[in-house]
Amino acid sequence: MNSPKMSNRYWKIFLLALIFVLTNPRSYAQHQEVPEKPKMWKGKSTKFYDTGAISKAFQYGVMQGHFRFFSMFTDNQVELSDYYALAGGGGIRYETAPYHGLQFAVSGFYIFNLASSDLGIPDSLSGSRSRYELGLFDLEDPENKKDLDRLEEFYLKYTKSKSSITLGRQLINTPFINLQDGRMRPTGVEGAWLVSEDIKNTKLEGGLLWAISPRSTVRWYYMGESIGLYGAGLDIDGSPSLYPGHTESHYVATLGVHRSFLNEKIKAHVWDFYVDNLFNSAMFQADVTIPLNNKGHEALFGVQAISQVGVGNGGNDTTGYKYVPDNHQSQVYSARLGIKKDANRWYLNYTHITDQGRYLMPREWGRDPFYTFMPRERNEGLGGVNAFTTKYTHHWTKNRVSLTTMAGYFDLPEVSNTHLNKYAFPSYAQFNIDVRYQFTGILSGLEGQLLFAHKMPVNGNPEKPNLIFNKVDVSNYNLVLNYHF
Repeated sequence: MNSPKMSNRYWKIFLLALIFVLTNPRSYAQHQEVPEKPKMWKGKSTKFYDTGAISKAFQYGVMQGHFRFFSMFTDNQVELSDYYALAGGGGIRYETAPYHGLQFAVSGFYIFNLASSDLGIPDSLSGSRSRYELGLFDLEDPENKKDLDRLEEFYLKYTKSKSSITLGRQLINTPFINLQDGRMRPTGVEGAWLVSEDIKNTKLEGGLLWAISPRSTVRWYYMGESIGLYGAGLDIDGSPSLYPGHTESHYVATLGVHRSFLNEKIKAHVWDFYVDNLFNSAMFQADVTIPLNNKGHEALFGVQAISQVGVGNGGNDTTGYKYVPDNHQSQVYSARLGIKKDANRWYLNYTHITDQGRYLMPREWGRDPFYTFMPRERNEGLGGVNAFTTKYTHHWTKNRVSLTTMAGYFDLPEVSNTHLNKYAFPSYAQFNIDVRYQFTGILSGLEGQLLFAHKMPVNGNPEKPNLIFNKVDVSNYNLVLNYHF
């Protein structure tokens, strides 16, 4: 649809690019891949030595800090509402030195709504609220602009040799529960988590989780209680899903095994993810690197397979309150082909979700693990999907500057096919640009990011506003500054 509002997108892109050049905020890091170790705290660090005294363990501990400023604007189709927000916040993390292998850590973060649209008012045509900007603050209280703080980490860790077990509130990164760091703060979990690298070329990790604080919230929830905070979509019969507040699930048990072969040219990952009373998901992933010559040129290959089956009563004995339908099954297959040449990487990715049923994973817990994942959208809640993406990255100046571009085509079931399309999402194409920079010298610790994402329908605009608003024919602009110390 051509309109003054649509044409305004071009000068908005130019304005953000101009701000980017004038303030020079870029960053070297790309979107964190699962199963990388969480990197939320990047400030001062040191190599710990066992102190032999509790007082010295606290005395020689390490304090880290993080300030974050996030500006976001969403431009919807001309008749629909636009939203903007500017968030600012900061946090402190402290971890003791070891005492006979024991360490204690605590961290917290506060957020202020510095300026924004009225995020509590829904769009008049679609009836839906801000999808992206509200996620910078508290989904449960759109009017809260100041009292936004959270105790994120509070744990005791015991380390022996190359193994550790952590008990309490912590940050983890797995294919199904992960940081999903696309707003102000990540998802945190509470439980017992084991990591072991005592076996050569092998890493084991996993544990038992019983509480979670999803991104865009400030409270901690039991596992079942957290499901539905981001929106419930439709039941398989087309009626509104009623599972939020009615899902009975007490814990998640998971185990991941990572094994490398041939000097890490082959890396294999196996995960099993059991969610009490809901489902079990098993995942296999293999990534292969093949040198093409002696100049560092490499071919990159990857495959993923996920098999999911329902367990228990799907969250509730009452049919209308079930998160997982009876006899649930879902299969996902994803593949990647890539080339690495000097500072350039190019990927061609594909994902297929079979039409056996919807692939289900609480959006509150993490982003999709598929190779085709693109920031600002997900394919959870869908079946019968064919997704194609291409991704290009380039690094400059000793990896301090990076550019990532992505383009994707996502062929989804018809919005009327609620058996396979939980959120009534039309097929779409998406384009992302992500530029980052890491400062040095007197500004060392400062990082910045400019992210632009645009989604468009591929079969013509749907007629109903609720099928368009924040889904297609929409642009999302992000300017982020981080300072770590």
